[in-house]
Amino acid sequence: MYRTNWSTLLSRVHALLLVYLLGLTACGFEPLYGDKDQGTATEDLLGRVAVSPIADRPGQLVRTELTNRLTPRPALEPLYVVNVELSESKQGLAVRRDASATRANLIITAKFDLIAIGREGSLMSGSIRSSNGYDILTSDFATFAAENDARRRGASDIADAIVDRLAIFLSRVSNQNAAPAKQ
Repeated sequence: MYRTNWSTLLSRVHALLLVYLLGLTACGFEPLYGDKDQGTATEDLLGRVAVSPIADRPGQLVRTELTNRLTPRPALEPLYVVNVELSESKQGLAVRRDASATRANLIITAKFDLIAIGREGSLMSGSIRSSNGYDILTSDFATFAAENDARRRGASDIADAIVDRLAIFLSRVSNQNAAPAKQ
C-alpha cells in the first residue's frame, strides 16, 4: 500500500509556491494603487479627474458612481475631464408561447474620452458595455423595480470599468513623468 509522506509533499508545495512568487515578481507585476517610489501618484491623478454631466437618469447614476470612485475626498483643481455618452437597450431572453418575454437583459454602452484641461484633443478614449439581467413579472411595479436595479448594477459596472482604464492610463503617465530622462 502506498503511503503519503506529508513532509515531502509539504516541501514540494513550498517549493512550487516560491517558484510562483519569484516568477510573479520577474514578470513586472506591480500593484496599481500600491506604494511605489513616487508615492500614490495614480490615486492623486485620479482625484484630479472631473466628470462632466451625463444626460438622463442612467447618466446621473454613472456620474455619481464615477465621482464617488474618483474623488471620494474634496477634489483638488482638476487636471483632466472625462466625458461619457451612454446608450441603453433591452433584449428579451426567455419567451413564452404567447411571445411575451419573462426575462430580459438591460444593456448599457458607454463611450468615454479623457481630456486634459487646456489642451485640444482626447488623451484616451474607450467603449464599455454592461449587460444585466432582470425578470419580467406580472406586476408592473415589480418589473419596474427589477429594471431599475439592473440599471444601478450596470451604472456601477460601467463606472468600475472606466476608473480601471483611467487608472491604468494615468499610472503609465505618472511612470513616464517619474522616469529619469535618458541621455
